[in-house]
Amino acid sequence: MKRLVIILILLPVISSATVLAQSAKQCYKAGDEFYKSMNFDEAIEQYKRAIELDPDFEKAYIRRAMSYSKIGDHASAAADYDRAIVFNEKDADLFYFSGYEWHLQGKNNIALSKLSRAIDIKAKFLEAYQVRSVVNIELEKYDQALEDCKKCLKLKEDEKGYYNLAQVYEKLEMYNEAEQAYLKSIEKNKRVAGTHYSLALLQYKRLKYGAANNSINQVLNLEPKNLDGILLQSQILAAQGNFPKAIEVLSMASIDYPDEALIFLYRGDINALMNQASYAIIDYSRAIELNPDNAEIYYKRAGAYEAIRDYKKALVDYETLLAMSKYDGTAQRLHELATLRMFELNREEHKPRVVLKDPVVKSGNMIDIPREITVINLTGIVEDESAISTLQVNGFTVPVEKTEEGYQFLVSVNLNTTDQITIQVSDIYNNAETAIFPIRRTEVDAPVVQMIAPYGSENNILYLDNNDPQIYIEGRVEDESTISSIYVESVLASYIPSDLNPSFTALVNVENKSKIMVLVEDEYGNKSEILYTLNRDAQAFGDNPMGKTWAIFIENSDYESFASLEGPTKDITMMKAALARYQVHNTIHKKNMSKVDLQRFFSIELRDMIRSNRVNSILVWYAGHGKYVNESGYWIPIDANRDDEFTYYNINALKASMQSYPDFLSHTLVITDACESGPSFYQAMRSGIVDRDCNDWESTRFKSSQVFSSAGYELAVDDSQFTRTFANVLINNPSNCVPIENIVQKVTSAVVNSNQQKPQFGKIAGLEDENGTFFFIPKDY
Repeated sequence: MKRLVIILILLPVISSATVLAQSAKQCYKAGDEFYKSMNFDEAIEQYKRAIELDPDFEKAYIRRAMSYSKIGDHASAAADYDRAIVFNEKDADLFYFSGYEWHLQGKNNIALSKLSRAIDIKAKFLEAYQVRSVVNIELEKYDQALEDCKKCLKLKEDEKGYYNLAQVYEKLEMYNEAEQAYLKSIEKNKRVAGTHYSLALLQYKRLKYGAANNSINQVLNLEPKNLDGILLQSQILAAQGNFPKAIEVLSMASIDYPDEALIFLYRGDINALMNQASYAIIDYSRAIELNPDNAEIYYKRAGAYEAIRDYKKALVDYETLLAMSKYDGTAQRLHELATLRMFELNREEHKPRVVLKDPVVKSGNMIDIPREITVINLTGIVEDESAISTLQVNGFTVPVEKTEEGYQFLVSVNLNTTDQITIQVSDIYNNAETAIFPIRRTEVDAPVVQMIAPYGSENNILYLDNNDPQIYIEGRVEDESTISSIYVESVLASYIPSDLNPSFTALVNVENKSKIMVLVEDEYGNKSEILYTLNRDAQAFGDNPMGKTWAIFIENSDYESFASLEGPTKDITMMKAALARYQVHNTIHKKNMSKVDLQRFFSIELRDMIRSNRVNSILVWYAGHGKYVNESGYWIPIDANRDDEFTYYNINALKASMQSYPDFLSHTLVITDACESGPSFYQAMRSGIVDRDCNDWESTRFKSSQVFSSAGYELAVDDSQFTRTFANVLINNPSNCVPIENIVQKVTSAVVNSNQQKPQFGKIAGLEDENGTFFFIPKDY
């Protein structure tokens, strides 16, 4: 039973192979029919099917290769011949056809290998020698090509063999031999126009114009419309000096070949030789229309434009040629010539112009440089009609880069040993210029901004007393230089630009904002960018009978000649904590003030802030060293000299400053925990201290100017009973308000009980006082 199964399986296999073989042959025959009818695409399809059915079908590969060759697909043809060679490696014809197809693709090294193999198999293979000679010529293997040509002539002397031999002789520059070979080729067959043409061209190149003319006439006798022959005839006639006849020949040819660029190019050349530049331009222009990628025509037309002195158009043609030189061999060859012509046509006599971009040049070519800068980066542009050949900055050569603006340069310059920048520049035509830029040293400090209204604290908080969507900003800028711009939240502030340390104002929208930015820049580019936080908590104090109330603390502790103190810092911290329960709209805390600082602050800065913010009540607290000399009280600035009274700050100067404060300032309270203020500053209460009632609001409506000071004559100490008691009274107060008189009584009692001199309380002499008083109003009032 098993043998029977095997037989049944094998029979279909044998039957299938037979069917496939018969089908492959049928496809092959169908392909032959299509081939004979020159339907090569269909022939290829049939041969392809035959090969798919029978991959070893050698003839199908050969016939498909022949079909591929007919439609110009030489790569596929070569591949099929090479497949056929696998089946028959001794077939010289297959190697020949393969080599010929590789040659037609331009792949001559492969072609040479195939053709050489064909000749090895078949020593007298004339066609293989003929093709191999051409391959060797194209590979510039002229000696091998010469041997192949001679071998061909031994096998068969005909016009083709001598023609190929002549071609090789020309390549080997054996021109006599080449001419003789052309003549022998013509002896074999006088009817080949190409041979006559090659002979005429060789004779023309060898300046044998008479012989060349005879040879080219033979070409035109055989083929009167032969374009190459007509063009060469015009060249020969022109070389003989017969320009009119040459132009006539080309003009007649232009009728038959109106779209042939060479006709117009050659005629343009002859017109140029006849000094007819205008006619030459017409012909060259027509040639460019027909062949816009020919660089040589642009070069020749540019020369013709030069001849009629139309230099602008000549430059356009030269520039076009230079742009083509990246891709065109002829353009590359003409590149140098065109460059030289353009160089001369562009010659000018204008000096370069140096323009500095950074730093900015001021009048008189002055450059402002911050005094701390020793090295700067210098950028600039050289404006010139021509290219820049050299540029030096302070004696150092600097490269330039061509841009749309001009020739840009960038260089770092060391300023340690120079007070000017010298730039020397020369263009390619030796037009030179020297530019000198003197250096002026400038300051480098950023502007200092002081916010006057609303008041700005040292930690950049602005205290608002209403919820209006817009606020009026007032401030002052301090700087060594003039201010170039002031912006508040992108709003350009109003100020006098010519003023030093100008005041400024602006109306700014702060609706739904918690912060605003102030940007100030001086004339030298020094900038201050300050971000202020808006504090609207002071709006809750609108019912304060004391009105808008400010507390000003002066803390002097780090002295230069006097002993430094720790107490003032502790005292003011204690007082700030105590006042945190009370309605104080703004707190100003000044530290370590010099005499000049104190004078400026009380005479100008505080006055302006009170005016601009319409402050009604102020508390001034001084903590630091003090002295009582010649019945005058002094605050000791941090820069005071120990034995020089003139360097102290006389608190009578404080009184003088306060006399100029606005009328709407109703209550002034000065507290000095340093020394006695002196009889010239305060006026003692004649009837003693009067108790004040929190319900006696008339006391808040009448003005008050009061001072409370310690009575010692020595310098401050670090543990102040005066301040400690003052703060405790405020902290532990159970009432709706605290009049200053209550605090004075308790502080006085505590100080006296500690065996210290009794503090002094009274009115400030010379300041308006209507018997009002200073109340401390709690926040939860």
